[in-house]
Amino acid sequence: MSSAARAELESLLRARKLDVTLTSAAPWDRSRDIAPTGMTVLDAALGGGLARGHLSEIVGPRSSGRTTVLCRMLAAAGDRGEAMALIDVCDRFDPASAEAAGVDLSKLLWVRDTGDASRALKAMNLVLQAGGFGVVALDVADVHAMALRQFPYTTWMRMARVIEGGQTAAVIVAAERLARSPGGVTIALDLAPDVPRARWSGTSDRARFLRAIEVETRVVGGR
Repeated sequence: MSSAARAELESLLRARKLDVTLTSAAPWDRSRDIAPTGMTVLDAALGGGLARGHLSEIVGPRSSGRTTVLCRMLAAAGDRGEAMALIDVCDRFDPASAEAAGVDLSKLLWVRDTGDASRALKAMNLVLQAGGFGVVALDVADVHAMALRQFPYTTWMRMARVIEGGQTAAVIVAAERLARSPGGVTIALDLAPDVPRARWSGTSDRARFLRAIEVETRVVGGR
């Protein structure tokens, strides 16, 4: 193949965001395809952060730190100057706490209290199709598991397909594993079984404050 023909082919592949199929002697710069979470240890386990153009998930029981991890991701996206979106099915999001955690609310689209999972999925798809967001999250942590299981798996495949090859990192926040695309990851948060789960401060049972809860983090499908 002549150099001119090769250059034209590479140009067409890049235009269609298929340039990851190209081979070169130079190392591939993946930094533009990664959305760092802002948490050093987690980013190291993820190979730099969440993969853009893929669907990932944050799962764990109540009080395992799901919201904290999400807020750190949103804060990191805001620090990069990116727009963010949160589809908040059960109206769990607390703007004051999020702002205290570093989330730039001026860059956040908050779709709240959609009423049910079906409407939330429609809202999520509309936001993803609109594009222009660095991180988009769907919080279904308090939606009954039976309601989520009623959706066919193709629902999540279509969602992943919408952002495929794009610059959006999509995240589902749930109580248990639900869905992720092949290039996405599952961030599983578990209450630590071998240590006291809660740490308290105070001198008496009637004057104690919860200081922290011990949590173990696992990354499934990391690169």
